[in-house]
Amino acid sequence: MTDATPDATPDGPLVRHAHDRGVTVLTLDSPHNRNALSRRLVGELHAALAAAAGSAGTRAVLLTHTGTTFCAGADLTEATDATDGAGTAAAGPLGLARLLRTIIELPKPVVAKVTGHVRAGGLGLLGACDVSVAGPGATFAFTEARLGLAPAVISMPLLPRMDPRAAARYYLTGERFDAAEAARTGLVTLAADDPDAALAPVLAGLRKGSPQGLAESKALVTAEVLRTFDRDTAALAETSARLFASEEAREGMTAFLQRREPSWAR
Repeated sequence: MTDATPDATPDGPLVRHAHDRGVTVLTLDSPHNRNALSRRLVGELHAALAAAAGSAGTRAVLLTHTGTTFCAGADLTEATDATDGAGTAAAGPLGLARLLRTIIELPKPVVAKVTGHVRAGGLGLLGACDVSVAGPGATFAFTEARLGLAPAVISMPLLPRMDPRAAARYYLTGERFDAAEAARTGLVTLAADDPDAALAPVLAGLRKGSPQGLAESKALVTAEVLRTFDRDTAALAETSARLFASEEAREGMTAFLQRREPSWAR
């Protein structure tokens, strides 16, 4: 879920494109809702990833962000509008699953640079990336359980890669943790005081890779995650849709948007 508070929607693109010596840089630029996964941002990100996949000059994709938040998760303003029935509620989880799978299946490595906060569904976006670097200003939290929800769909890229004990703790408590802890648990590849300096050798190595070599090497390390998607997508999307449509989740999301404690908090 998102920690985002709605504000004016920008007229410009929510995903900005640049190219740097074989690396396509995609920047999430939706500060009005802390880069939440709105339908519009997800659509633009899909299009940008497809363009990068088809670009002969692209060896890798670097996913980064503007502002103090990498991604705050689902857009709660859209989520609360979509809980009037199972059919509409299912669209969001299935759309998120498609986006995460697109990143995992992309024939180009996807690298994330995080210098701000990551919450709930945004952690799934981060977990789908092949390599990730987090700076000292980054914080992380699975906030779903506090809203009457569960990190269902995002578990597919995360649980095969995270330490099981750490996943249990942070899934259940919603505690915030820092970049060093994210690296220790396997959520990110490494924590660094200077993310750009830490990324330099990673990007240099990717620039030297052949398109075929990178694609086939990535397929080896993502095979188990993709098997999880094949097995669990339908069931976990259904679970997520059911939770979103529940009265408990409506109370949790409404309480969050109203900046108050939900009725069950003690």
